[in-house]
Amino acid sequence: MGKLVALVLLGVGLALVGEMFLAFRERMSASREVEPVEPENCRLIEELENGSEDIDILPSGLAFISSGLKYPGLPNFAPDEPGKIFLMDLNEQNPRAQALEISGGFDKELFNPHGISIFIDKDHTVYLYVVNHPHMKSTVEIFKFEEQQRSLVYLKTIKHELLKSPREVKVVAKGFCSANGITVSADQKYVYVADVAAKNIHIMEKHDNWDLTQLKVIQLGTLVDNLTVDPATGDILAGCHPNPMKLLIYNPEDPPGSEVLRIQNVLSEKPRVSTVYANNGSVLQGTSVASVYRGKILIGTVFHKTLYCEL
Repeated sequence: MGKLVALVLLGVGLALVGEMFLAFRERMSASREVEPVEPENCRLIEELENGSEDIDILPSGLAFISSGLKYPGLPNFAPDEPGKIFLMDLNEQNPRAQALEISGGFDKELFNPHGISIFIDKDHTVYLYVVNHPHMKSTVEIFKFEEQQRSLVYLKTIKHELLKSPREVKVVAKGFCSANGITVSADQKYVYVADVAAKNIHIMEKHDNWDLTQLKVIQLGTLVDNLTVDPATGDILAGCHPNPMKLLIYNPEDPPGSEVLRIQNVLSEKPRVSTVYANNGSVLQGTSVASVYRGKILIGTVFHKTLYCEL
C-alpha cells in the first residue's frame, strides 16, 4: 500500500488502455476447463452478489471493494442498481461487507465503478482512486476515506483525453497485447502488469523517471485480470478467466469458471506458479481479483459473488 499517485494513475491508464473486452472477442475464443481447488473454510459474502471487480486492502486489514460494474457484453444481475464501494474489516472473526456512504455532492446514481487503488499520504490519510464509467465514458473519481465514520468524501473527478486516447500518453513500456491489471512490489522497485489477451504477466523494473525496463514475462496459459501482492511473502496473486468466452456469451447452465494463481519467486530464473483456487462456475463465476491478509483470501468477480477463505 502507500502507492505513489503516479503509480495509481499509471495503473488507471493501463487498465483503460487495455480494452480487455475487445481483446476477449478477437483473441480468446478458446476455453479451458479447470480441476477444482478449494481452500479451507470458504464462505460467500452476503451483500456482495453483484460483482467485486477489484479489491484493495490496507495494511490495517480494511478491504475496499468495487461492486456493480456494468459493461457492454457482460452479464449484470442488478441493472437498475448503481455501483457501490464496500468495506470489510478482515480483522473481525466473521467479516461482513458494508456499503460506504458517499458525501460531497457525488452523483451516486451514475456510479459504475471498475478498478480501485489506494493512496496513503504522509499524514496517513487514505484516498481511493476509482475508475468510473458514467454513461459508459471513463473517469477517475477521487475519494477521501473517513475511518471514524466509515464513509467516503468525494473530492474530485478526473476527466481527460488521456483516459481514452492511448496515443497521447507517455510510453513507459511496450509489447503488450492488452495491458490490464497492474500492481507494484512491496519495496516499490518493480511493477507487475497483466497482459490479459496474451495470458501472461510482465515483470518490470521501475526507474526514478518512471520509465520501466522489462525483466521477464511469465506465461500463465489463462486470461489474467487483476494482480495483487501478498504483503507477507511478496508473491503475486492473479485473478484469472480460464474460459473467457463464457463471460461474453453467458449461459447460466454453463457459466464461466474461476481461477486464482499464486506466482512465487517472481525474480528468480524459474518462478513457481500454483493454483490457489479453481471452480467451474458452480460456486464462483468470472474471478477478477484475489487479495490476502493474514492467512485469509478474499476472491472477487466481475459480476458474480465474492468468496472468503482460509489459506
